[in-house]
Amino acid sequence: MPLLALGLNHQTAPVGVRERVAFAPDRLNAALRNLLDQGGVHEAAILSTCNRTELYCGLKDGDSRPVVEWLGDYHKLRTVDLWPYVYQHAEGLAVRHILRVASGLDSLVLGEPQILGQVKAAYQAANSVGALGARLERLFQHTFAVAKQVRTDTRIGASPVSVAFAAVSLAKQIFADLPQRTALLIGAGDTMELVARHLHESGIGRLVVANRTLERAHALAASFAGYAIALDEIPAHLGEADMVIAATCCPGWVLEAPLIRRCLKQRRHQPMFMVDLAVPRDIDPAAADLDDVYLYTVDDLKDIIQDNLRSRQAAAAQAEEMIDNQVEHFMAWLRTHDSAASLRALRERAEAMRDASLARAHRQLAQGKDPVDVMNILANTLTNKLMHSPCAGLREAAAQGDVETLTLIQHLYHLPDANPPL
Repeated sequence: MPLLALGLNHQTAPVGVRERVAFAPDRLNAALRNLLDQGGVHEAAILSTCNRTELYCGLKDGDSRPVVEWLGDYHKLRTVDLWPYVYQHAEGLAVRHILRVASGLDSLVLGEPQILGQVKAAYQAANSVGALGARLERLFQHTFAVAKQVRTDTRIGASPVSVAFAAVSLAKQIFADLPQRTALLIGAGDTMELVARHLHESGIGRLVVANRTLERAHALAASFAGYAIALDEIPAHLGEADMVIAATCCPGWVLEAPLIRRCLKQRRHQPMFMVDLAVPRDIDPAAADLDDVYLYTVDDLKDIIQDNLRSRQAAAAQAEEMIDNQVEHFMAWLRTHDSAASLRALRERAEAMRDASLARAHRQLAQGKDPVDVMNILANTLTNKLMHSPCAGLREAAAQGDVETLTLIQHLYHLPDANPPL
């Protein structure tokens, strides 16, 4: 039953294609049941994020085309339109792929941590509908352990590679006592939402959100136990802020240098950390010349991000080596698992032959036949039945000139070489 990883992602398909094959969370369970019902799949899990849709399957045979056809049919897409964007990996390559995905090595942002949670959610969804067999169950558990090891033993996620994360990381370097500090966020867009989340997770003491639309400021502040104000209220609150992070679309400067100078006097010249993420800028560049102001622009953070990205790339090389080893560990388990199933089937077959022959012997004894004759018949019958398959295999291999099979059978049964050297 081959393992298969099949899908498309940000590297192979544009967003217009990715969004057409995405699975909504409330439809995932039904989709899994539908996939299993199509016949060619024994077990399955579906990973669907903004950057990828992937199917992890245990196939009943080696043909992956029905899976691609199912993906297209489910989303009302022609298979021919889907094929150019689809990648597929089998067996060891499938194992390698999911390990790289969960470790953040295949992400749009190298080393990003969110993907592991998304892989765990995919596992939980598949598990909840009974879509996992022994192979995928073991593969997911192995994946979680390897991803954790990569995070623990490398610095793949240690360095910030987004402006929001970089800004907060820089703030944490400047302020060791973040729970005693106040942050003023100017703007309430997506970037500032990330900044607010990182600050909240880092234990910021007080969060104030200023925005042109007060309702939007309230919505963002409420999500992180913050306080909302309008832009024209900033002068009354700026002196309270130990750090200011700005990212608006406003024309002109939201914070001018004279206002910042007055607030510094109010703060008795305690340091003020400021990050301007806006383009065009929100904070008067002249503020950088003020004593006790540490002003960074988005370009300053880009330098930090590039350095950190190089650090992540070095960690990624180390992670790839770890994953190579872990792929082989899983494949060794898989070979053992498969051989155990074959050995079990072989033993069950031999035991069935034994039971049938013993039952016949018992009947013959009950009929009063000579026990010696019955024992001889039992021994001959068992010998013939047990030797039938390997002897038939040897004859067929010999007739076809199949040296590899002949050698394998000789090895399995410890047979002497049929053509020993002179």
